[in-house]
Amino acid sequence: MAKDLTSRKENYAQWYNDLVIKADLAENSAVRGCMVIKPTGYAIWEKMQSVLDGMFKATGHVNAYFPIFIPKSFFSREADHVEGFAKECAVVTHYRLKNSPDGKGVVVDDDAKLEEELIIRPTSETIIWDTYKTWIQSYRDLPLLINQWANVVRWEMRTRLFLRTAEFLWQEGHTAHATKEEAIEETEKILDVYAEFAEEWMAMPVLKGLKSPNERFAGAVETYCIEALMQDGKALQSGTSHFLGQNFAKAFDVKYLTKENKQEYVWATSWGVSTRLMGALIMAHSDDNGLIIPPKLAPTQVVIVPIYKKPEQLAAISEKALEIKKSLESKGISVKFDDRDIHKPGWKFAEYEFKGVPVRIAIGPRDLENGTVEVARRDTQEKEILQFQDIDTKIEHLLEAIQDNLYQKALSFRENNTRKADTWEEFVNILDDQGGFILAHWDGTAETEQKIKEETKATIRLIPIDGKMEDGKCIYSGKPSKQRVVFARAY
Repeated sequence: MAKDLTSRKENYAQWYNDLVIKADLAENSAVRGCMVIKPTGYAIWEKMQSVLDGMFKATGHVNAYFPIFIPKSFFSREADHVEGFAKECAVVTHYRLKNSPDGKGVVVDDDAKLEEELIIRPTSETIIWDTYKTWIQSYRDLPLLINQWANVVRWEMRTRLFLRTAEFLWQEGHTAHATKEEAIEETEKILDVYAEFAEEWMAMPVLKGLKSPNERFAGAVETYCIEALMQDGKALQSGTSHFLGQNFAKAFDVKYLTKENKQEYVWATSWGVSTRLMGALIMAHSDDNGLIIPPKLAPTQVVIVPIYKKPEQLAAISEKALEIKKSLESKGISVKFDDRDIHKPGWKFAEYEFKGVPVRIAIGPRDLENGTVEVARRDTQEKEILQFQDIDTKIEHLLEAIQDNLYQKALSFRENNTRKADTWEEFVNILDDQGGFILAHWDGTAETEQKIKEETKATIRLIPIDGKMEDGKCIYSGKPSKQRVVFARAY
């Protein structure tokens, strides 16, 4: 087992935690429930951020930044919103400390109590919609398409690195529109952006659909989502896009003057993905030998390791290695040439395998004589000997093949772990014995949904957008149903 990594079959949760820490992605901090994202992990997040930012801008969005502090009174304006987030809010009550009377520390200065307490943002709808009131006056100001990259705080009781932490990084889009139709179109457009990113860049197949009312974002009219299936058969919500209707516009009195000189409330959306995607990336592909990172998101796509005994051998190998490195970089491929003499080649092989570098190239004296290199791919651990000629094109195609293989493997896993259940007994047996996605009928009531959750810990992950209409009976109540929904146990 690589680096004493717990086996996935033995304990999936421990395997995940071991991998995050031992691959230098993140670690727990001195603040309970918060994490330190280490350079290796942050480099992957930066690539995710860069790609998504480009996709948002290509669809007409621009970036801004709003305060981390929100006046407590703002939350009371949208009843569902405050109810949904109240238990997770961190509150700032004072703005100064002072030396303790015994001189051995500091205490809160009671003379520095805030007139109005501040919430550290769990999400930014309220502060942003208070701002939009001054930005939006007429139809000429619409649509307003804003995104921000930020950190948020949700005081979680049970935390897990990347998947659920008290503070995390994310992007949150907040848009305003003249009509309901435009807002719904925006919500669906962003859902497609998220799905494209997950599948094309993360090599992670996702389902698209609507959340049930019980699972809907606090304050939304509809919540759209993408759901992925992890290797342990649990679902992971990987992105959400919310149609907010006019709820926040009415709460903050955001109106615009129409072309007909009438005052109308605007229509709103919000949407976001977070560093939870890092957890998804790890769990969707990695194995008992360590990380597997899709080439498109790998900070280092290719590593070149020289194999030598004498300094003059290293000099000759380095000349060729740097030539290959330059040719690969000219194709936009990120390459590291590891000529450090403090570690042997075998140690380096194991390290780069564990950290998920997609392709490893080894060059020794005999390779120089033969005009070849040894190429190993991380996903299948297969090795092959390639000629120097057109090595840049060969590696480029190999990276594309690895990206596609990871997606197809994850897709096959999802297909093999998606099952139908027509009875309660069948539903429970699949959950307990196999896991995965379960397509089953539901009577559409919150009461039934809650009872299923209480008895099995399974939730409705989504109502498929393109789901076929099909008459059936609810697995729990036996009442009529027109469509199957997707159930699973989830993170």
